[in-house]
Amino acid sequence: MPKVLVPLAPGFEEIEALTVVDILRRAGAEVIVAGTVPGPIEGRSRIKVLPETVMENAGADYDVIFLPGGAVGTENLKKNEYVRTAVEDLMKRAKLVTAICAAPTVLSAIGATRGRTVTSHPSVRHELKNEIVSDERVVMDGNIITSQGPGTAMEFAFKLVEALFGKAKAEEVNKGVLAKI
Repeated sequence: MPKVLVPLAPGFEEIEALTVVDILRRAGAEVIVAGTVPGPIEGRSRIKVLPETVMENAGADYDVIFLPGGAVGTENLKKNEYVRTAVEDLMKRAKLVTAICAAPTVLSAIGATRGRTVTSHPSVRHELKNEIVSDERVVMDGNIITSQGPGTAMEFAFKLVEALFGKAKAEEVNKGVLAKI
């Protein structure tokens, strides 16, 4: 069973984070939500989520990291040394490194997406200086998967399921969800 780390930082985009966590768990992935600070984490729309752990206690044995966006949440992810270490570790092991909305800028700041094709929310594309920026809603370039925002969260989630479990599993999970994928 693939193990997915989802760092949550104050100001995260709720639609992105919770949609992806939900779909990955329906597919059978072990998803660990880890706060960048202790206690409940408040999202951009003031919805509070209680992570299972904090980043410093999350460990390092993951197959995937998923970074939700949200302007404030993304800036908080950029400041977190544990997020940086997790991304660098997964890149060294050629594991999946994924981000949506403004969060591809976290990967860019770390250098993980240099020379890669990525997408992001249009409002942060000017920060992606060392990447090839695509207008596609979801982009996979090797072990990097990126997406544009809340409206693309479901497509992004199913792309992760497909990458981890195959197309048949994505179709099976979607029988109960009825998403347009």
